[in-house]
Amino acid sequence: MDSGSGFFSVDEPHLDPKWLIDPKLLFVGPRIGEGAHAKVYEGKYRNQNVAIKIVHKGDTPEEVAKRGSRFMREVSMLAKVQHKNLVKFIGACKEPVMVVVTELLLGGSLRKYMLNMRPRSLEPRVAVGFALDISRAMECLHSHGIIHRDLKPENMLLTADQKTVKLVDLGLAREETLTEMMTAETGTYRWMAPELYSTVTLRHGEKKHYNHKVDVYSFAIVLWELLHNKLPFEGMSNLQAAYAAAFKNVRPSADGLPEELALLLTSCWREDPNSRPNFSQIVQMLLHYLSTLSPAEPVVPARVFSSENIVFPPESPGTSSLMAVRDDVGNTPKSQLDNNSGGFFSCFNQCY
Repeated sequence: MDSGSGFFSVDEPHLDPKWLIDPKLLFVGPRIGEGAHAKVYEGKYRNQNVAIKIVHKGDTPEEVAKRGSRFMREVSMLAKVQHKNLVKFIGACKEPVMVVVTELLLGGSLRKYMLNMRPRSLEPRVAVGFALDISRAMECLHSHGIIHRDLKPENMLLTADQKTVKLVDLGLAREETLTEMMTAETGTYRWMAPELYSTVTLRHGEKKHYNHKVDVYSFAIVLWELLHNKLPFEGMSNLQAAYAAAFKNVRPSADGLPEELALLLTSCWREDPNSRPNFSQIVQMLLHYLSTLSPAEPVVPARVFSSENIVFPPESPGTSSLMAVRDDVGNTPKSQLDNNSGGFFSCFNQCY
């Protein structure tokens, strides 16, 4: 969907009663991830295995208000859209703490999948297939007037068979409006569009115009990463990468790639947002490229980490997402989890 069509403003998000969960039926198990503003646990809700994200309330009144607003926005977005490449929303509650419950994805984050593969690259059909999953999810979000604003491999999880990617973490997602400007709250520097970089140094709360094409730029950086299995702007810090992209028009090299993919990359990360393609066009380009590849050969799955107690530090700004890798430290036995009659409340003080 092009800029200027189908995007709208909404009232302040609220938690629809149909999505309210009963915390007494929520059982919290081992921690599986941690970000700057939340911790994620494996758990159960009504005998269903789920991922439970518990949001830090913050230490100051300003933080409490900001995180509460972000929580409500994420819940509103998750409840609004459903797609096979978006994590399935199950419910949420705001008291006694802010909790978001989603399906449990056991394939790990895309970031960890790629790290497991290094120094090997992903097989082209796999890399482009993952890119197609991401594109379809983004096509759905944009069709609902939603900008993700934080596309990066940490916010993409794999299904248990590691064949499908789903987007998670809509904490920074926003409704796109035609008349209002949005705050300079943005995603992680290395994947951010140049038009957002200049907002990094703005005073807190200052606003600037940008549109859904910021996600197209971020997608291009993720696609480059999938094709090369290297960190984009390698050798640069996050801020150095931001400065180089925004003020020197530096981009990762598209040399050596098939012409069709090189054209897609360079069009997606153009400096002018309005000259970037939309995700409907990107989906068609990826499908066409896949049709040119020879039939897929069996792919050896990436090995599983021998030590699963790994939490990558979040880059700032931005969040680490639901990284489905079990935390073996303080792991709650399954029998204890199943038989824990106290549910959410009895284990909350121990796990948070």
